[in-house]
Amino acid sequence: MFQMWGKLVENNHILQDLTVCIDDEDTRTHKVFRALDEICDAWNLAKPIWLDTNISEFKRRSKTRFTQDNFIESLEFDYLEIQITEE
Repeated sequence: MFQMWGKLVENNHILQDLTVCIDDEDTRTHKVFRALDEICDAWNLAKPIWLDTNISEFKRRSKTRFTQDNFIESLEFDYLEIQITEE
């Protein structure tokens, strides 16, 4: 089972968190994007833009942070962090 943890953080405090579980035979990449879509939909956020730094960090650590640079609209939090917790 694939499991991704998303959290909204401000001033080093978790404002909200959500775990998304996906149990199918889709590719890892599709699962990541689908889980991120579910997280953003649950919190009514626009989808973040993946920058090169996000891609390389996610490949290395299965974890990345989306800051104001990744969003078009202004944020009411410091960053959105996603992390794969189970594959």
